[in-house]
Amino acid sequence: MLVEFPEVRIGDLDGITEHLDYLNDGTDRSLGIDALWLSPINPSPLRDCGYDVSDYCGVHPQLGGLDSFDRLIREAHRRGIRIILDLVPNHTSDQHPWFAASRASRNNPRRDWYIWKPGPPDRAPNNWVSIFGGPAWKYDDATAQWYLHLFYEGQPDLNYRNPQVVAAMHEAIRFW
Repeated sequence: MLVEFPEVRIGDLDGITEHLDYLNDGTDRSLGIDALWLSPINPSPLRDCGYDVSDYCGVHPQLGGLDSFDRLIREAHRRGIRIILDLVPNHTSDQHPWFAASRASRNNPRRDWYIWKPGPPDRAPNNWVSIFGGPAWKYDDATAQWYLHLFYEGQPDLNYRNPQVVAAMHEAIRFW
């Protein structure tokens, strides 16, 4: 049975903005909070609570949009509250356009944006284990190579030996 709750909001950016006075309105009645640390707010398939980012320069639609984020920043700063964003620079979602391009073929210009290794499908390149258990390598049938994922297999690791990856991440940081 599906129960619907109209008018109920689940942790969106506008909801945070509406409660900023409770956090810090400049009086003893509020909590006196001077900083908020937000978990990743980027678009994501949400297989790992937003840590599987599919767009570094956007806001997940369930949380609002860039206008909601701008409003939160403006209202928080007006109350002396800073906003800290949790950035996920180690890996992307396997649904990120960078990984889709990297996975498209071994000759794709974005292939080297991730860590790929050759090897037979029945033997990973080494015995590394992911943070969540199991092998840290996932075999990709389409290109017959392995990609590294130190977290979930849906979170392929970026290759920071590639200066284009470094530049792209710097752009994402500058965006925010």
